[in-house]
Amino acid sequence: MLIDLIAGARPNFMKIAPIIDAIKKEHSNNRLINYRLIHTGQHYDKNMSGSFFEQLGIPEPDVNLGAGGGTQAEQTASIMIGYEKLLMDKPSDLCLVVGDVTSTMACAITAQKMHIPVAHVEAGIRSGDWKMPEEINRLATDAVTNYFFTTSEIANKNLRDSGVGEDRIFFVGNTMIDTLLKHRPRFRRPEVWDEVGLEKQSYIVMTLHRPSNVDEEEILKSLMSEIINNTRELPLIFPVHPRTAKILKSLGIEHDRLHMIEPLGYLEFNYLVEHSKAVITDSGGITEETTVMGVPCMTLRNSTERPETVDIGTNELLGVNPKAIKPALDILFSGNWKNGEIPELWDGKTSKRIIDHLKKLL
Repeated sequence: MLIDLIAGARPNFMKIAPIIDAIKKEHSNNRLINYRLIHTGQHYDKNMSGSFFEQLGIPEPDVNLGAGGGTQAEQTASIMIGYEKLLMDKPSDLCLVVGDVTSTMACAITAQKMHIPVAHVEAGIRSGDWKMPEEINRLATDAVTNYFFTTSEIANKNLRDSGVGEDRIFFVGNTMIDTLLKHRPRFRRPEVWDEVGLEKQSYIVMTLHRPSNVDEEEILKSLMSEIINNTRELPLIFPVHPRTAKILKSLGIEHDRLHMIEPLGYLEFNYLVEHSKAVITDSGGITEETTVMGVPCMTLRNSTERPETVDIGTNELLGVNPKAIKPALDILFSGNWKNGEIPELWDGKTSKRIIDHLKKLL
């Protein structure tokens, strides 16, 4: 049985790595499951791709489609053309996609048109915000998926409500947490720790990348102003994408406590998160990691596709109104932030459950 594992952007690698580990363990038990790791080339530079392969122990891809950049339509087309050629030359028995990036949608559609079944890991999550490209990717991918592997009962309900039969939904947990728990003992201090003189629980980590936050100059200026003015004396560590850094520089946003650094590797970034006072972000995946590590998290978005991190975990959805930041920080500094719990099946065993299901299904 040959399974195509699709990875194209940084969030994919954390979800693919433990699945590869689970397949390798099957090999040691003399059970015949083979995989073909396909890097679409959606993102490829040392920080966004190469270092993650190295740190997470992911083997070199068997195929790199080399899709590169361009508009979303151009990138989608390039991935679909490349993957179609590969399948015509050597078809697989299953296309397994993860998450909600362009590569996820493009390869799922291509495989289904080539009569190859599709499994979607992290299926059924929804933000309800059609302005997010990721939401369109989720809807399109799930529309052509055969087997749905889910992270929560909320995702299960979303799929049932859309007409997916119970026999195709498999509640398995969260592969990102498999990766987090495996590598947590290996987290390592980034250079900024000593450069700034950081101490545990005495700084705040920031990430901002969504166009709704960083492309609107007045919104970005207001968000940064509220964060800087209400984080007291704590250093702000902001691993920032070069594009966002350019915008911040053009706006003249700077402060003695604001440390804008280049994007970090997986092990270094999560070391910062684990030992921080709190995280302020507009990312979805980070809210899952903070929930498991028990770190207070504030999300600058109006909606989230991971509501369990709010309902159960340590995350709070603040919206995009900058005035919501001060009250949240006041709660944090008063010591009254909620403790949170870890969602069901976020236990580091998700990938094994996926492979066990696939053995039966295929």
